[in-house]
Amino acid sequence: MSNWSIEFIGIFAGVLGIIAWFPQLNKIWIQKSAEGISLFAFGLIFIALLLWFIYGFLIGSPSLMISNGATLIMIFLVLWGSWKIQKNSKN
Repeated sequence: MSNWSIEFIGIFAGVLGIIAWFPQLNKIWIQKSAEGISLFAFGLIFIALLLWFIYGFLIGSPSLMISNGATLIMIFLVLWGSWKIQKNSKN
C-alpha cells in the first residue's frame, strides 16, 4: 500500500473525529448549555491532541497534523464556549 493510501485512511479517520465534535459545539454555542462539560477532561484531551499533532509533525505525517490540528480547534471552541457559559452562570 502506498504512503498516500495510508495517509488517506488517517485523514478519513480524522475527518470522522472532527465531525464527532459538532454536536458538542452545537450544545455549547447554539443551545448555550455547558451542562456535563468537564473543563479538566477537555483540557487533558486538548493536551493529548497537541502532543499527537507534534508527533505527526516530527514523523512527517500529514494525516496526523491535519486531523489533530483541526480537532484542536474544535476542542478549543468547546473549552472557550464552556468557560464563557460557566463564567456567566456564576455572575
